Amino acid sequence: MEFKEYKSIYNRLSGPSDIEDLMKEGYDKELLTVLFTQKTTRETKKRFHIVKQNAPRILRDWKKGKSLLELSKQWNFPPVLTAMMIFLEDGASKKEFWTYIRDPETLGNEEVANEVREIVAADIVYSPEADEGHKKRGLWGESLLQNWLNEQAIEYRTENDLRGTHEKTPDCLLKEPMYYNGKKIYWIESKATFGDNTEFRFNSRKQLIPYTQLFGPGVVVYWMGCLDDLELPEDIYLTDISILERKLSKTEDE
Repeated sequence: MEFKEYKSIYNRLSGPSDIEDLMKEGYDKELLTVLFTQKTTRETKKRFHIVKQNAPRILRDWKKGKSLLELSKQWNFPPVLTAMMIFLEDGASKKEFWTYIRDPETLGNEEVANEVREIVAADIVYSPEADEGHKKRGLWGESLLQNWLNEQAIEYRTENDLRGTHEKTPDCLLKEPMYYNGKKIYWIESKATFGDNTEFRFNSRKQLIPYTQLFGPGVVVYWMGCLDDLELPEDIYLTDISILERKLSKTEDE
């Protein structure tokens, strides 16, 4: 995707309703959900300490009658995390809080339980349902990659197979090096996210560059797409779902 188009979409994703609006223009719901999630988590990190510092004030406002959802909007902070700040400030443990989120009935207060249901329904990034969706996307991407390799009868070891053998392990480590698009590779990493500059830099620093140091060159697949002009570190190659239309080869010329 060209940066101009990506930036236009990214800037318009200010709330969940924007996803519906952009879908009407032909954009994929999963892509929009992923971009909104990435944007929200980044902005949350920036505001986390500000909101945390004001937790006593936010708790007071809640006890005076403002709803959890109202306070979330006032502080421009995800609904579930706003509630977490309030509940923790009020003496609950994180374990207790997440129990309330998963089962509001355990609160023993129907009014508060209804507020919790409201913020869970409004939060498409930090709710249990959103977390489940994130996990499903990850498994979906890994399944696509493994099926693609299996169809070509290419042997590989998964992250589970490699657990405990190396400090960091890719999703698929090829049994023997293969060629992808004329490039010799030893591993393939699956990412059910969108590869923009921030995401790719983070992945490169935390995972991809260490993989090259341990195993050699490899490919990262961003199933939701990626920017066309990302600057690639040495020995890291980039692709998207179009990888499924290609084949690996044993020699550079095949």
